[in-house]
Amino acid sequence: MENGEQRIGRRAFLGAAGGMMILKPQLVRGTAANSAVRIGLLGCGGRGREDAEGLVKSGGARLVALADLFDDQLASARKRFDALAAKNSMAGVDASQIFSGPRAFEKIVASQEIDAVVIATPPYFHPEHLAAAVAAGKHVYCEKPVAVDVPGARRVVEIGAKANRRLSLDVGFQIRMAPPFVELVKRIHAGALGEIASAEAHYFCGALDRPDWPGASPVTRRVRNWLHDRVLSGDIILEQNIHVIDICNWVLQGHPIKAVGTGGRKGRTDQGDAWSHFCVLFTYANNVHVGFNSTQYGKGGFDANERFFGPRGNSTSPYTGPLEITGQEPWTWSESGQPQGGKFSVTGSFTGNLDQADPEKHKAFVESITSGNFHNQAASGAESALSAMLGRMAAYNGREVTWEEMMQANESWDAGIDLDKL
Repeated sequence: MENGEQRIGRRAFLGAAGGMMILKPQLVRGTAANSAVRIGLLGCGGRGREDAEGLVKSGGARLVALADLFDDQLASARKRFDALAAKNSMAGVDASQIFSGPRAFEKIVASQEIDAVVIATPPYFHPEHLAAAVAAGKHVYCEKPVAVDVPGARRVVEIGAKANRRLSLDVGFQIRMAPPFVELVKRIHAGALGEIASAEAHYFCGALDRPDWPGASPVTRRVRNWLHDRVLSGDIILEQNIHVIDICNWVLQGHPIKAVGTGGRKGRTDQGDAWSHFCVLFTYANNVHVGFNSTQYGKGGFDANERFFGPRGNSTSPYTGPLEITGQEPWTWSESGQPQGGKFSVTGSFTGNLDQADPEKHKAFVESITSGNFHNQAASGAESALSAMLGRMAAYNGREVTWEEMMQANESWDAGIDLDKL
């Protein structure tokens, strides 16, 4: 308990499996310690391909299996990774390791040919897919968010406890590995700003265009365009904006204890039901207020940033442009790039201050497996997901909502989709 609010006990969680022994990498993977980690990709969309390719290029892993609901996604991904393998004078993905359809996730995690799986499916399915991977003894790199509702987040923490100290379970908050952000947060925690009094964070981007999929059934179109679907994605505050909320948690070393907000769908023209914008005021411990705003519509430019304010100075941390601290201990990241302007990457491949975010994250994940120093980010991933859910719940209800209220409500989301009938 902190300030009357219940939070996930990461320290207690990490100690839950303290009696487990750490196995040598070669025993965990069944291969020689210096062989490449074998990766399977579950969810062959843009972000999944970026993660898998990054694990190959930065981590030295091998992509050996693919799984997706749709055959065209599989064909496109296979072409890309076969070409990458050919450049490295290696074999492409074997036909026996390509899995399609609603049970593809079960087949890929059951494969004896892979050591780890990248989960990049719609967030609604993450807890189910994560549970299957850990039960099969696979290391996991799971894209954010880990869940779309409170029961899902609770389940992820339970899954993480089962994986603790025997498997690596990473969550795709790659910004926490970006050198400029690492140095900035280190300086803030060392007192460069003094005691933080308030902050501002925003994530502004234009519409994420998707095909019309003529001839597809309404349910198939919904799954294809899950980014526009409130339940499948968790809405924009959870699926996309969570990155800046996660950074706020990182800097402030905890989650918000309450929130009040608003928002809506005005200006959005796609066929989904996700909102176009959110406006939320989060309150963290010690009465620190964080004003948060986001958009995902129209043809405007892209801008994501967090600014923290204290008596000794202020900080600003944009994706591109000057990342710095002003005040009594001024500091600027020397390699900050120029603002991105109107171009936005749907896959999350950015320039500037995030240049090394993905490479460092992917490298660290593979090294955690080969070294046996396993990561477990289930609890922190769930905490950031729940923080975004708190803002979403406050905005949906148009009133103040506390962390305790959200957790006690335990609201469960049902997409009402039977994938076996697609």
